[in-house]
Amino acid sequence: MHETIPGDEIYGPGTFIDKSVLPVPEDARRIFELLATRTPGFTKDAALWGTVKFEGGPDPIVPGPMKSPVVAAALHAMCGVVANELLELRDGKPAKDASVIVNTDHAGIWLASTFTAYVDGKDISSLARNRELSNIFDRDFEKGFGVGPLAGRATALYPTKDAGVWYQLHGSLDASKTLCSMGIDMNVPLKSFTEGYEYIRQHVQKWSPDELEMHNIRHGLCGSICYSPEGWRKTEMGKRLAEYPLINYTRESYAQPTPPVCLSQLPDRRPLAGIKVVEMVRIIAGPTVGVTLASFGADVIRVNCSRLPDLNVLQLTLNAGKRTIDLDIGKEDDMARLEELVGEADVFIQGFRYGSLDRKGLGLQKMLDVAAKRNRGIIYVDENCYGPSGPFAERPGWQQIGDAASGVSYVMGRSMGFDEGTSVLPPLPISDMTTGVVAALATMLAIRDRAQEGGSYHVVSSLVAGDAILVDSEVGLYPTKVVQKTLDRFEFARSSPDQFVSEIMIQVIDGWKRVFPEYLAQDSPFMMSYESSSWGQMNILRPVARLDDKDASPVWKDAPVPNCHYDQNITWHDHFSGPALVSH
Repeated sequence: MHETIPGDEIYGPGTFIDKSVLPVPEDARRIFELLATRTPGFTKDAALWGTVKFEGGPDPIVPGPMKSPVVAAALHAMCGVVANELLELRDGKPAKDASVIVNTDHAGIWLASTFTAYVDGKDISSLARNRELSNIFDRDFEKGFGVGPLAGRATALYPTKDAGVWYQLHGSLDASKTLCSMGIDMNVPLKSFTEGYEYIRQHVQKWSPDELEMHNIRHGLCGSICYSPEGWRKTEMGKRLAEYPLINYTRESYAQPTPPVCLSQLPDRRPLAGIKVVEMVRIIAGPTVGVTLASFGADVIRVNCSRLPDLNVLQLTLNAGKRTIDLDIGKEDDMARLEELVGEADVFIQGFRYGSLDRKGLGLQKMLDVAAKRNRGIIYVDENCYGPSGPFAERPGWQQIGDAASGVSYVMGRSMGFDEGTSVLPPLPISDMTTGVVAALATMLAIRDRAQEGGSYHVVSSLVAGDAILVDSEVGLYPTKVVQKTLDRFEFARSSPDQFVSEIMIQVIDGWKRVFPEYLAQDSPFMMSYESSSWGQMNILRPVARLDDKDASPVWKDAPVPNCHYDQNITWHDHFSGPALVSH
């Protein structure tokens, strides 16, 4: 039986440390069963749980005390179980006779998958380090994001006027808006990111954490106090979020009933073949929902607005298996085109501020009306920061906000021996990736239920919840000796509060290359390749879950494409007669 002990003296209030440490695959099995037990709608059949096999090395591969690869492996395994349930509904093969295999090392590397791709034999992390990454893109979607010493450190962790309390400042995708609102001169001559951080720190440290919170709320900006895990749980937002399961989907039973929707019998044997998905998202968490569904066979059309900035590098992995179009819903014709696509969709994914699309006529209630008129249910997916209710539900947020609010950044700082309250980002975009796969899992559960019972469903997956599971009392944290052993094994560089997530992620990838370079090589068994793409020959990390039915196992059959790549009048795949590319 797994036990934890209070870790207040080591990792801070509200933390729990493993009394004895299990090998990673064995711990993944335990956490899989823990999450399976906690998730309404997930099978409680032990025979189906037994179809999952975890493999991989026994030791952690990510710096810090949190078990992010273990949790990720468990969630991918749950996706695999639901995939086999879908195959049973469609094909009649009992799910208990199928199997799911998850490699826990693969799951850990997946957390950094946005920086593990290769383009024409050059790996992305090296291109980024050498400032050569921009050279591979014909079209720049970043619009000046992070350029300059101040913009490059507008998103960082800073001490406040209150001793021992830090704050996550976030420049979003327009640092000037955040910094200028605080009276910070964007034109001051600075030469380096170090100077930029120190200049901003001098300003931030004049504010109390509550003053920063109120300032950001007043101006509609991102930011969060760096809570301890216990501190977060005591907030009204923390209490409200704790009312919901991590994998959170509900049938909208008050809506007009719609009949069951059979799963399609198509040449493509993957379990979501024939499922149509419209995705309106940016950055990482939202696109991870769609790219996961695409790996299981869904036809995903990603809608971008080319006026809005995004990070160039993310296209290389998070658009795998998708088609992408450019629509501006502020234009009448573009909105009409989006409504046409949604009218046929089975799933609508939105990753903007919770509730913001309601005001554009693209909220849950409007989608339920669409489902009623066509007499076919829809799954509406909200990916947000703080969850489905509470005083911050509609507040904007990014990965770093979830890290700070949940207590994860605080715990990372404690684990690295910094002074009390000093906070450091986790080593990878963990909450982004976890939030994405959680939403994909909930969506697959909803598709399964719709096939059996009909109706429409609402999925909510939040960044704070994706972090909070890592400091859960039953999940547990690694003891300091395990953390130190991992640091020594990989010779991980010590991260600091000023760093952006990609900088820390590259340091982690460097450590992996020292210990198991074969896992990150172009010919790695974890990689899949495309002879041609919009960027050239590509290698990207494979989907994590593997099914025993190879024809049905998740894979992206089409290489990633840039944002806004296809003509907006493309049709769904079951009517698709050929590519309609837009030239840029």
